Amino acid sequence: MALVYPNHYAVGMASLGFQTVYRRLNALPHVLCERAFLPENEDPGAPLVSLESGRPLGEFDALAFSISFENDYAHVLTILQKAGLPLPATCRGGSLPLPLILAGGVSCFLNPEPLAPFIDCFLLGEAEGLLAPFFTRFDPAADRRRFLLEAARDMPGVYVPAFYQEAYRADGTLAAFRPMQAVPEKIRRVYSTDLSEFATHSTVVTPDTGFDDAYLIEVSRGCPHGCRFCAAGYIYRPPRFRPLPELLAVMQQGADLSRKVGLLGAAVSDLPGLKALCDQGRQLGLQLSFSSLRADALDDELIAALKSGRLKTATIAPEAGSQRLRQVINKGLDETAILGAAERLVAGGIPNLKLYFMVGLPTETDADVDELVALVKRIKDRFLRSSRTRGRMGDITVSLNSFVPKPFTPFQWAAMDDAASLKQKIKRVKDGLKKTANVRVHADVPRWAYIQALLSRGDRRCGQLLLDAHGNDGNWPQTFKSSALNPDFYIHRQRAKQELLPWDFIDHGLDKDFLWREYERALQAKETPACPADPDKCGLCGVCRQL
Repeated sequence: MALVYPNHYAVGMASLGFQTVYRRLNALPHVLCERAFLPENEDPGAPLVSLESGRPLGEFDALAFSISFENDYAHVLTILQKAGLPLPATCRGGSLPLPLILAGGVSCFLNPEPLAPFIDCFLLGEAEGLLAPFFTRFDPAADRRRFLLEAARDMPGVYVPAFYQEAYRADGTLAAFRPMQAVPEKIRRVYSTDLSEFATHSTVVTPDTGFDDAYLIEVSRGCPHGCRFCAAGYIYRPPRFRPLPELLAVMQQGADLSRKVGLLGAAVSDLPGLKALCDQGRQLGLQLSFSSLRADALDDELIAALKSGRLKTATIAPEAGSQRLRQVINKGLDETAILGAAERLVAGGIPNLKLYFMVGLPTETDADVDELVALVKRIKDRFLRSSRTRGRMGDITVSLNSFVPKPFTPFQWAAMDDAASLKQKIKRVKDGLKKTANVRVHADVPRWAYIQALLSRGDRRCGQLLLDAHGNDGNWPQTFKSSALNPDFYIHRQRAKQELLPWDFIDHGLDKDFLWREYERALQAKETPACPADPDKCGLCGVCRQL
């Protein structure tokens, strides 16, 4: 089989999930897995081949797409076409032995529906519990429809779009989503209760990625803090942390391959034993990096441990400039913690800071945007004050992203801000900071956030938009102009509480009423305590009751 990342090699090999699936598939005794990627500068007429053997993709028994980002959905169609395969799954049912087309990854178990017309089978959930059961039973020579029917009926996480049919109301909203065969009405995601049963780390270390030869280690899954915009904080509930002895052993293994180690997780700074892990990194002479750190976790002892790991840039995510808006999103951070973290980081010898913010959050006003600018300037003042004693001023990088409402979050009902408003807010931030020395602003492109929102929130009908955009060589404006389907219906429309959402057939264990209550609390700027990750202490969101 071929494991396909629908983007270029450097992007795919930076995905720890992709590397983990590659390793686990090849660990199965009856599976030989090769890799394939979106070609960069290849002859358009040349067949797409695997990396390891140069075998054309159309000759494999199965093609499995690992998809992390919705904007890569269009690349799936490009790869299928380059592999010489019919794009709609319904056109691949002839006598010719074509590969089984599979898809998984976090974007798929948020909302696979825009891709549903092109995929034979989705694997929804965490790969560790999905791959062995599925591929143990998969026989390329057997009757494919019978196998898929049995898999969809018997295996959690297996979703075959052909076995389900949707119906729509006159207003365009989803009226029903029904199984057409003897398969479950809801697909229960697969969840690994104990991370200590397996390791998740780099399989291949290469300089040809954004991580530049770094050995990546997953330290946790999920996050207890419940930020209302963050899908990972909800679909990976309850949060899980890897045991320190396991992480120490994996870090030792990584030190044999690279001097750079990246610690990944949505809640790295919540990891018990993080300081001990950093100390081992120092002893091994490693340069450590972190996906993100919470400002309120950065005490002097942890900063000293980070410094011992030769960290040059710390990343924190205030997300919003005003305290009111941070309460709306349930960030759980106040300005005192943010400014104190910036000051302590520089004083502790970590010279550079990266700040993550969003624009277009629900209830946001121009005053909130101005507060973002003011907060960055106050951080800069603290940075400067602390830097003077060290004789060197580091850089502050502001990463500005457009808010996209995601499935399975309290904001799944919210309307997204329009592109013109997002552009105006980004310009407001850039203009407000352009004269501030040592501060750089990087912003995403609102028109791509618009596409991401369409593919994040769309139903199966959006597959036709994907197909049309593919036929138009990726020209989305032309696609929208010629389509009878209005993309604003999915992007800028506020959902009603009772509306059936395209992704409601996926069961993450989350109580939909809980998410709605969190949405109401957001509109009132009320905060909710962090998830205790203990089934005996809390049944609030529903996940632990199901587990």
